[in-house]
Amino acid sequence: MAQRNSFSFLNGTSFSNAGNETIVGSSIGTTMGALILSLVFVLGFPGNIFIIWSILARARKQSVTTLLILNLAVADGSLMALTPFFIVYLIMKKWVFGDMMCKVLFYLCLVNMYASIQLIMLMSVYRLVAVLWPRRVRVITSRTTVLRVLAVVWVLVMVASIPAMVFRKQEQGVCDSFHDHYSDVVLQYTLELVMGFLIPYGVIVVSYICILRRIRKTRFGRRIRSEKLILAIVMTFCIFWLPYHIINMVQVTWALCPDGPAKETLNKLWRRSRAVTSSIAFISSCANPVLYFFAGKSYIRREGFAFMARLFEGTGLDSASRKSRANSQNSREKDKDADAVMLKDKEPDSATNSSSNVKPVKNGK
Repeated sequence: MAQRNSFSFLNGTSFSNAGNETIVGSSIGTTMGALILSLVFVLGFPGNIFIIWSILARARKQSVTTLLILNLAVADGSLMALTPFFIVYLIMKKWVFGDMMCKVLFYLCLVNMYASIQLIMLMSVYRLVAVLWPRRVRVITSRTTVLRVLAVVWVLVMVASIPAMVFRKQEQGVCDSFHDHYSDVVLQYTLELVMGFLIPYGVIVVSYICILRRIRKTRFGRRIRSEKLILAIVMTFCIFWLPYHIINMVQVTWALCPDGPAKETLNKLWRRSRAVTSSIAFISSCANPVLYFFAGKSYIRREGFAFMARLFEGTGLDSASRKSRANSQNSREKDKDADAVMLKDKEPDSATNSSSNVKPVKNGK
């Protein structure tokens, strides 16, 4: 059965079986969505710009963790830059930016959503490698290797987001994603769920289970603070994007469900929830600067505007491992120096003792 369908202001609008009802037709949903997006833009856009500036202008060295956070801030900041278009869309309840912008803006939204979760997954994998193989981490995660991996990730997410360009177009005042069959709905949104949530979060969960097990067995006390920061980023992304993916699955279930009361109920549920859940998903991109601020507040008085750069340098396990090796080397050198001093101290004593032992003989006493 052919059916016209779409998914949100992130995924378009819906033409249900009951008539041309759209998600931007709900005054409560659009008002809440516009308020959330406005707050997100005010906090998230300058916050992510500050992170990018801190790393590029203030960081002494760009570690692996710093490069990953820089790319995550670029993805989040780019998503924040798009929010004014969607705020206007929700307030006016009409798409006024033309067909090309309809395709490009929703394509960029999907690219940055994919990029954010993939980068967070890479952070978790890097943590796993650093904890399990600390001596080999510098070889496995050299700067050249990391840059190549980041380039591959960006290319993959750009390719994976092409369906947004193909299906998206403006019609009757809405920026919509049109499908000819229910199978198209199932394919597109299942792909989003698998690539944007299930696979990366499966890798993240397995990585942190291994990390926590290793931490319990070894002495990684100084790294626990860093692990907590990355874990907070992971949990934040999950909390704010989970409702969005749940509604995606509701829509997929609606597409597969036979005609009847259940289908109409599912249709109303995902259509009325789209504006709010999609707006909530944007919060994850403005939450990271807030997490960084609280994690780095101990640096603020000492470092000033450079506190964010010092925080990122402090969270790099590669720099931590170098410091630990340097500290151990310094301690060994200090031990050697101490031994040398002790030997020097002992030599005069022994000479004195020997001379004192000889003196009575010379005096004939």
